[in-house]
Amino acid sequence: MLAKRIIPCLDVKDGRVVKGINFIHLRDAGDPVENARVYDQQGADELTFLDITASHERRKILLEVVRRTAEEVFMPLTVGGGIRTLDEIRELLQAGADKVSLNTAAVQRPDLVREASERFGSQCIVVAIDAKRRPSGDDLWAKADLLAREGKGNELLSLGKRVSWEVYVHGGRTPTGIDALDWARKVEEGGAGEVLLTSMDRDGTKEGYDIPLTRLFSDSLSIPIIASGGAGTMDHLLEALNQGRADAVLAASIFHFRQHTVREVKSYLQGKGVPVR
Repeated sequence: MLAKRIIPCLDVKDGRVVKGINFIHLRDAGDPVENARVYDQQGADELTFLDITASHERRKILLEVVRRTAEEVFMPLTVGGGIRTLDEIRELLQAGADKVSLNTAAVQRPDLVREASERFGSQCIVVAIDAKRRPSGDDLWAKADLLAREGKGNELLSLGKRVSWEVYVHGGRTPTGIDALDWARKVEEGGAGEVLLTSMDRDGTKEGYDIPLTRLFSDSLSIPIIASGGAGTMDHLLEALNQGRADAVLAASIFHFRQHTVREVKSYLQGKGVPVR
C-alpha cells in the first residue's frame, strides 16, 4: 500500500495566511514563508499554497510569495489561485512550484486541463473541486454517512442524484450548477493527475471531513484524492484515510494554530496502522 500523505495548506490573502469557516470569516494565521518553513521542518509530505482571492479579483497569483516559499522548503509545493493560462502555469513552475492547482479557469474552459497535462505532464496538474451539498433530507445524509463509513460504496453510489454536491468557483463564491462527481470524472478523462476535494460544508468547522463525499470520489475515480475541509482532530484525518479512502489529507487550522504538529499526526496514524512516510 502506498504511503498516505499529510499536507498542510496555506490559504493566502494579501500575502498573509488566513483561515475561515465555510470559506468566510477569515482570520490571520501568519506569514506564508514562515509557516512553510515550520511544516518543512516537521516533515510534511507536501505543501499546498492557495491564493484564495486571485480568481475572484481577476488577478495573477502572487509570484514573489510563491518564489520565496519555494526557496525555503524541500518538499513538493502545489500552488493554486487565479491560474488561467498555460503561460501562467509555466511561470509558477519556473518560480519553484512542483504542481499547479486549477479550479475556476478549468470549469470555465475545461480544455485547459487537457492542454496543461499534455504540455507539462499529468503529474503536476491538480484540479481543485470546491463541493457543496445540494439540499436533501437529514435522514438521507445520515444514511449516506453510514454507508460510507461501513465501506458500502456500491450502495452509496445507488443513492444517485438524491445525494449530490455542486461545484462552486471563485473561492466558493459562485455556484455553477455542475455536479461535482460528474466534473471530477471529466477532469480525470482530461488528464488531471489528482483531485483536491474540499467540502465547503465542513471547511473550517473542525467537525471532520465529509466522509460520504470523500468515499464517493475515491471509489469512483482512479486518480488520487486529497481530502480537504473539516479537520479538527487526528481522528478526523484517520477517518478520511480509512473510511473515506483518501490518498492524502489536507489540513490547515490544526496545524496553523499549533493544535498538532505534522510529526504528531504521522506518529498517531502510524500507531493506527496507516502507512506514512
